[in-house]
Amino acid sequence: MSQNFQKCKEDFICGKCGAKIEGDGYTNHCPHCLWSKHVDINPGDRASNCGGLMKPVKLEAKGKEIIIVHRCEKCGYEKRNKASIKDKLDILLRN
Repeated sequence: MSQNFQKCKEDFICGKCGAKIEGDGYTNHCPHCLWSKHVDINPGDRASNCGGLMKPVKLEAKGKEIIIVHRCEKCGYEKRNKASIKDKLDILLRN
């Protein structure tokens, strides 16, 4: 399966904490609580029918980048996403 990225600029309301998020085309999770929503098969395609909330379960280092690992609470799918400078990573570091 291809991992082709499709830039999709859209605003959303976080399904976990209710924050209003202004998307920049790369935003795929809430920077306040770090939760995401299972809406993609390939990044940005919005082709998944699952729609489950994706819990941030751990952080990984990849060179100079920080990766947030999300796990869907509905189907168990795991996805790795680059952290943004706007993300409040201390939420995961506290747990």
